[in-house]
Amino acid sequence: MPLPAPLDRAEAVVFDAYGTLLDVHSAVQRHAAAIGPQAQALSETWRQKQLEYSWVLSLCGRYAPFWTLTERALDYALAKHTGVDRGVRADLLAAYRSLDAYPEVPGTLERLRHAGLRTAILSNGDTAMLDAAVRAAGLETHLDAVLSVDPAGTFKTSARAYALAPERLGVARERIAFLSSNRWDIAGAAAYGFLPIWVDRSGQPDEYPDLAPVRVIASLDGLLA
Repeated sequence: MPLPAPLDRAEAVVFDAYGTLLDVHSAVQRHAAAIGPQAQALSETWRQKQLEYSWVLSLCGRYAPFWTLTERALDYALAKHTGVDRGVRADLLAAYRSLDAYPEVPGTLERLRHAGLRTAILSNGDTAMLDAAVRAAGLETHLDAVLSVDPAGTFKTSARAYALAPERLGVARERIAFLSSNRWDIAGAAAYGFLPIWVDRSGQPDEYPDLAPVRVIASLDGLLA
């Protein structure tokens, strides 16, 4: 059966990890009862600050492991949402190392490999946190490579970060389909020359019209449809 576009032009499919394969809000959801009514707001602040710190450091020409930014972002979120007991901090960080994969992820990865495509992660996450997350989600056997931006010393959307995928996989950038739930990440992937597919899990409006995805799907279930 022929692969749908743009997979018919791809030799490899590379995924962002956090928010795309792994549910970044599952850490807070596991401890929502202990956190109380501010659980959703805390999770959203934590995620936003985690990303914001990566962007600011990249613009400043600086770098820190993504786990460090994850800790700093949680500390900010706890300071902002004063009604949350700071005693949950250790539990939340432990949960973040073992986030839930979205339910369709293992099956999608396996179908891609059966179709002859290589599969990989390219993530802002540092090597240790990615290894822990992939093991916890049981995805090791479904991936040909798990790539952290650590060797580039900068975060996505830097071209140096995206370049790690073709270098490691030995596949030309225009033969790599890149999937992310983050529209800014898709913009970076488009600028770099990947085949960008936006996984718009939450129905967000489009932006960055000059750096458009080649396809938009609501979940990975739609990738091979």
